[in-house]
Amino acid sequence: MFAVVDIAGQQFKVTEKEKHYVPRLSSEVESEIVFDSVLLLSDDSGTKIGSPFVEGVKVHAKVLEHLKDDKVSVFKKKRRTGYEKYNTHRQQLSRIEITKIA
Repeated sequence: MFAVVDIAGQQFKVTEKEKHYVPRLSSEVESEIVFDSVLLLSDDSGTKIGSPFVEGVKVHAKVLEHLKDDKVSVFKKKRRTGYEKYNTHRQQLSRIEITKIA
């Protein structure tokens, strides 16, 4: 059994007891979250596709931690003009564990 869930504007394919890194959530660590924006649900009885969401299906998750992703470096240069620009970025993430698909 799996589901496709919209979390913070991104789509994730989730199953029970699975851990995912998602964009930073405003919930506290060790708190329970319920996602009701399920786009697709597939189980033994078949596949249900929502328009846009499947009604009556919710995904329960638990926030494990908040962290930062690896540093991404961006370097831009145009030759013969003296133009150089260096920038870095670290994405804020939350690690969640899917507890139940109901």
